[in-house]
Amino acid sequence: MTVSERSKSPDFFEDHVLDPVVAATGSRPSKAAPTAKKKAGFYLSEKLLERFNRRFHQMKLEGAAIENKSALLEMALSFALDDLDKDEQSRLRAKLK
Repeated sequence: MTVSERSKSPDFFEDHVLDPVVAATGSRPSKAAPTAKKKAGFYLSEKLLERFNRRFHQMKLEGAAIENKSALLEMALSFALDDLDKDEQSRLRAKLK
């Protein structure tokens, strides 16, 4: 090994380096076709946000195929809106009464 090879700085943009997501979860994120997204801001209680974050990280450690927090929140909101569409049978509407 030459001196120049020993002192060569690592290239952080090389393709063969470990992916931190793969290293942590053992799976690659899905490469689904991207959909148009828009950033939204909402106020949430600290307790609910902590619960959401804890559940997200638990799911990732269990190997769930959830790419990021936005994807999980989008899925949960979709379920909630589907429930609201049930009108009188809606569990969410029942909590509002």
